[in-house]
Amino acid sequence: MRRGVFIKLLAVFLLVIAAATITLDFTIRRAWEKSLRSGIEQALVEKTRLFAQRVANEKGQPLQQLITEEAAAGNARATVIDQTGRVLADSQAEADSMENHATRPEFVAALHGQIGMDTRSSHTLGVPFLYVAAPVPMGAVRMAYPLATRKQLEAGIRRSLLLSSAMAFLVALLLAAGISRLVSRRLRRIVAFAERIATGDLSARIAQESSDEIATVASALDRTARQLEESFAEVETSRRQLESLLNSMQEAVIAVSGDGKVLWVNGRMQRLAGAGVRVGAPVVETVRDPSFLAAVDGAVSRREICTTRATALRPGYVFQVTAAPMPLYSGKAKAPGSSASGGAVAVLHDLTDLERVEKTRRDFIANVSHELRTPLTSVQGYAETLLDSAAAEHAGTREFLEIILKNAARMSRLTQDLLVLARVESGEQRFSLQRVAPTVLLQDALDTFQVEARERGMELNVENAAWDPVLADPEAMHQVLANLIGNAMNYAREGGKIDLGARPQEDAVEFYVRDFGPGIASEHLPRLFERFYRVDKARSRESGGTGLGLAIVKHIVLAHGGQVRAESRLGRGSTFYFTVPLAVPVEAAEPPVEPLNA
Repeated sequence: MRRGVFIKLLAVFLLVIAAATITLDFTIRRAWEKSLRSGIEQALVEKTRLFAQRVANEKGQPLQQLITEEAAAGNARATVIDQTGRVLADSQAEADSMENHATRPEFVAALHGQIGMDTRSSHTLGVPFLYVAAPVPMGAVRMAYPLATRKQLEAGIRRSLLLSSAMAFLVALLLAAGISRLVSRRLRRIVAFAERIATGDLSARIAQESSDEIATVASALDRTARQLEESFAEVETSRRQLESLLNSMQEAVIAVSGDGKVLWVNGRMQRLAGAGVRVGAPVVETVRDPSFLAAVDGAVSRREICTTRATALRPGYVFQVTAAPMPLYSGKAKAPGSSASGGAVAVLHDLTDLERVEKTRRDFIANVSHELRTPLTSVQGYAETLLDSAAAEHAGTREFLEIILKNAARMSRLTQDLLVLARVESGEQRFSLQRVAPTVLLQDALDTFQVEARERGMELNVENAAWDPVLADPEAMHQVLANLIGNAMNYAREGGKIDLGARPQEDAVEFYVRDFGPGIASEHLPRLFERFYRVDKARSRESGGTGLGLAIVKHIVLAHGGQVRAESRLGRGSTFYFTVPLAVPVEAAEPPVEPLNA
């Protein structure tokens, strides 16, 4: 690894130097050889012209002596021919033994008054020559330059070039090795710096004195390391603060990965689950509570907040479990222990003391109500007996007895409502769930209150009724409708109107009771279904209300898996809604039933 950068850089430099040297050698050699050939040809042309002038001017001198001198002076072969092409003299051969040269290309041009040139092997000597011929009055002269001499010169040029190239290559190699070593050393420092950062040593720094690209990269990495160190310090501080906060909570907190592994637990959860809590272990081995596991699984798979009650986590304890999904991980690489599904965080709130107090309160109310029934019945019985006796003939006595009887009856209704509410809240009230049509429930309520509504001058009718059957206890639903209709009759204007109805929803039927009375102010709506809560306390007492009717409605509907709500506008009346789940899907329901009329 350490030698890899140096070798690669050196290899690249060598390839570049070799390519440049070969290209330069080839180019210069070709240029020099071309220049050499051109120089030889021009020199030979000039020598041939001088030779031709001398032959034309010095006619008295023997021809053989003349060409011998010219051949020696020009370091070339000299030849003279007449107009017919017959060789008159030659510096290297017997003229009489030589064949006719009239067809030689150079002589063809010379006999026509031009400078002729050709390159070929001599028929007489068998050696390659460069021939140049010029015209003279008697015919033509020719000088031949042996190409072997030129090749020797070219070979010398090649040797010189190769030697120069080798020296240049050696010098370039030394320079490349030095530069490669310097660059590789700087790169190795950057690699070592990056490896320290990768191993978590964010305090590592690298200094670069130059200002080239490598120094720019090193400076960028150095700034990145500094920023990472600061960011990790902030993250670590935040993590410690969050860990301290979670460990100081009274609620137990546990984080679960998408594949069901424990990611983190706070101190309360460790104390609650004991030594079985291990980070990285499957959550099913840590918390053996089906309700808790179902809530966590729902938060992970459906990506929604799930709430449930867990009673099997610790004997005698009750916990409210709220499991919320963690954000999905969007990066390509996953952190250790993470999952693409995000996982979930579960918070366990201890309800044991609250449940104990609530149970004590319910038991107390139930016991007190039960104990009050007998004396209240006795008071009512004696009051009725006294009213029927002769002792009630006195006006003052009858008034007192009627007040006693009225308040005893109200107390009896109150104790009865308290008992019903306690049974429903505690789950002791068992409902006989069955398929029943909303029309049946509405008709039953209509029949019950129709006579009373007429006596009070009110109009009670059914606007519409859904035909999809619901899963409900008819007696409990009758009690719900009775409480709502009773409230509407008590608060509606005399001679007013009360509408009943049921309309289908996606997976339930929504019932409603609407009156057109004075309405309820918006600040009272959130608390209407609380026990003993009255909007108009004086009127409630006058009407004989106990303040528990809407609370009973709420708990009965919740026990059926429905919801309750109220809408109202001052001066325009109020509407109370409650839902009941469908018994079967809409596609499998019975044929529609005609809507009811009062």
